Amino acid sequence: MSDLVTIDINAKGVADVRLNRPDKYNALSRDMFGTIVEAGESLMDNKSIRAVVLSGNGRGFCAGLDFSSFQGMAGDEGANVTKGRKPSRRVPGNIAQQIGMVWKHVPVPVVAALHGVAFGGGFQMAMGPDIRIAAPDARFSIMEIKWGLIPDCSITQTLKDLVPLDVAKELTFTGRVFDGNEALELGIVTRVSDSPLDDAMEMAESIADKSPDAIRYSKQLFETTWHCESDEALKLEEKLQTTLIGSPNQVEAVKSNFEERPAQYKEPD
Repeated sequence: MSDLVTIDINAKGVADVRLNRPDKYNALSRDMFGTIVEAGESLMDNKSIRAVVLSGNGRGFCAGLDFSSFQGMAGDEGANVTKGRKPSRRVPGNIAQQIGMVWKHVPVPVVAALHGVAFGGGFQMAMGPDIRIAAPDARFSIMEIKWGLIPDCSITQTLKDLVPLDVAKELTFTGRVFDGNEALELGIVTRVSDSPLDDAMEMAESIADKSPDAIRYSKQLFETTWHCESDEALKLEEKLQTTLIGSPNQVEAVKSNFEERPAQYKEPD
């Protein structure tokens, strides 16, 4: 994996994932799309990972598609980042859509820490994680309309879980810029913080202290059932809970609480 995205894993099993083009506000170059997906995929099979924090180095989270990609765009397929790029077989969509979708398929919770700007593809990527913590002065925009385009980095599968349809339409039709406080009012971010990265890491480490089996099953439960039929959702609730009850990590959760000591969990199967 290139240095366009860095991953550091701390002693608690929290993966600190950083977009790393700080001189370009982490704008999305052609190579960066594949690197982001590769970073997410690398976390899927790592059983030692308990939670993930996604952020951007430098002055902003992600400014969207690298502006240089638009030069001479009219009628030029060279600006199509998906052309000639093989998508992951493990994540739905093409390579552009997978920068958002990959975080939904990482089996542990992903917390995004958002500062500076999250525009266009950067905004859509930020909708993929489970939780978003934003600086109050962070700026957001579904900016594709400015370039005569539609948002196509998985927004139809991520934003629908956060805002009503009319809000999604208004933000897409206008492309207007709004701040972290309005994003909180709209339901686009979970929390506003003057120190989003610090708070995201604190939240991730709190999650990492919980039973890894229960955390992974909780994410699977909501990702699978939120838009499915009631019978299917209830059956999955029952199946996952039945699997957990009496399992080693579930027993350890109970014992450690009663004994008032830190839990000693095993890696999930």
